[in-house]
Amino acid sequence: MNRLQSELQRLYRPAHFAVLELARPADWQRLSTVWRGVQADLDLPAPAIAVNGVDGFQLWFALAEPQPEAQVLAFLDALRLRYLGDFAPARIGMMVAAEAAEAAEAVWATPPRQMQGEQWSAFIAADLAPVFTAEPWLDTAPSPDGQADLLARLTAIKPADLQAALARLGMAKLGPAPPGISPLDQPPQPACPPAAPVLPAVPALPDSDLDPRRFLQDVLNDTTVAWALRIEAAKALLPGVMPPGKP
Repeated sequence: MNRLQSELQRLYRPAHFAVLELARPADWQRLSTVWRGVQADLDLPAPAIAVNGVDGFQLWFALAEPQPEAQVLAFLDALRLRYLGDFAPARIGMMVAAEAAEAAEAVWATPPRQMQGEQWSAFIAADLAPVFTAEPWLDTAPSPDGQADLLARLTAIKPADLQAALARLGMAKLGPAPPGISPLDQPPQPACPPAAPVLPAVPALPDSDLDPRRFLQDVLNDTTVAWALRIEAAKALLPGVMPPGKP
């Protein structure tokens, strides 16, 4: 078992994760309000961010222990209502415990995965997510070590923390819904103001005009550079795919 397989097993084994997707088209600016909100508003660990390889972004929530499917669905739908309540339901996807166990051949399969042609789903860093809005995929297979590095920073949601989050979302006292009726059919709750992005610190780099990482970062940040070139710079900055040069 390689490092990536070990991290996937640690975080996303069947019945231990849930996925929230915003797609058709991809919109990281709005999905990022969920990514920030679960950390700032609900005191939960950050979910993994992924491009689905076709048309959207996903948040992957790891669960420390299996939870009742209805409860996890309640959590995902409460997040939808709180942060994405103005989006059409057709643009939002949710996957929970029982579905996860049967997802090996579905579009929900754990990244990285080749989806169509040269388009790959992959886990990505938060600071690089905006550049994938136009093309939410990688055009080459991502580095397994780079993917493992991203996942190694994440932790799973403990049952007590999930219960506390449900309480903050106003869902703690909801029981099972009658067949065919969602327990979350209620008016959207007011969205909290977006919190400041929680982004990983960029390590200090040597002051050198020849440093490849600094050059790529400058290209990524330069709004006068063609969008396609900025996307390529972002892909090169993903862990494990830096060009040869200084670390």
